[in-house]
Amino acid sequence: MTVTASPHVLTTMPAEPPPGCPFDPPAGLIAARTHGPVSRLTFADGHEGLVVTGFDLARAILADPRFSSRKELMRHHPTVDYGDIEVPPAPPGEFLLMDEPQHGRYRKPLAGKFTVRRMRLLTERVEQITAEHLNAMEQAGPPADLVTAFAKPVPAMVICELLGVPYADRDRFQENIDIFLGGEASDEKLIAAYVATRQYLAELVAAKRAHPTDDVLSDLLDTDLTDEELQGMALILLSAGFDTTANMLSLGTFALLRNPDQLAALRADPALIDQAVEELLRYLSVAKQFYRVALEDVEIAGHTVPAGTTVILSLATANRDPERFPDPHRLDLHRRDGGHLAFSHGVHQCLGQQLARVEMRVALPALLARFPTLRLAVPENEVPLRPETSDIRGVKSLPVTWDA
Repeated sequence: MTVTASPHVLTTMPAEPPPGCPFDPPAGLIAARTHGPVSRLTFADGHEGLVVTGFDLARAILADPRFSSRKELMRHHPTVDYGDIEVPPAPPGEFLLMDEPQHGRYRKPLAGKFTVRRMRLLTERVEQITAEHLNAMEQAGPPADLVTAFAKPVPAMVICELLGVPYADRDRFQENIDIFLGGEASDEKLIAAYVATRQYLAELVAAKRAHPTDDVLSDLLDTDLTDEELQGMALILLSAGFDTTANMLSLGTFALLRNPDQLAALRADPALIDQAVEELLRYLSVAKQFYRVALEDVEIAGHTVPAGTTVILSLATANRDPERFPDPHRLDLHRRDGGHLAFSHGVHQCLGQQLARVEMRVALPALLARFPTLRLAVPENEVPLRPETSDIRGVKSLPVTWDA
């Protein structure tokens, strides 16, 4: 790689957080950031890629059309050598792994469905769903696993309603999404879960064609999108709209319980919730990293990035950049810096970010108000975390208890 300045070199892609800091980015990436916003990494197949840990640089690349999101162009696993296997393009409708104009063709008809106004209208239903699950938790009594009792079913119900997925099918898609996003399943199980989900979505789209209902998927039937494209779009919305929010609710609760001063501040001032949500999004960065590939030689941050170079954007580390956020490793619900990258940036910025915010703004205060003595039921170091191989940071379970 030709560079005009010599970047820091990583011998492997760091994965482990600092000891005793389950919410922090990998220790090796925090250390790399002290050498500058970009590091060099040799992938398992010999490809020389880059790892970006600085906020400004990550934000710039996310907004730069010279860096592609196309699935078939980039290497998604720096530690796995796939040899000469050619990666196919993303299936129709799965627009997160596409560039313009294909990306815009799928995103544009969806953009009007996730407006701030529509999400506000959904607030009352989110409040009802939240209350129903809190009622069930209270009735069952302590202890409880917050993941299965609350953090997963609330966003699952919301996204089901938004897309018109029947309630009875919620567990079916939730289980399969857990498999292919959890980071622990074998290749065989991953493929089986993906195929099962696509088959279910094919049935769902056919059902909407026959009997449209009041939901986003039915709204898209009037476009020129094919059934296969609708299935791919629905898959993206189901996985992105459910898994990330579910982990924000569980991991966010864990972070608050682990920082009692911040929990006390939120209990004392419920109006703090908007700032609290933004700070939790920054602090946790559950979508840990994105990938881009240079479409041409690009001069950036003093480096010439050759065409074809895969760039790993560590959003978790960028959101802890001390040049952007003072005292970045501290959870501070009064922080007013804003501008985090938890929802990405540029044309691929998360469509469902307003929905995620609505769910967090409703669910977290309701949980804390219903259970004033909520606390961990196990020592914090016994809370099982998702493996670092998972694309989404989170906990497998969160045992909690309270004074009945």
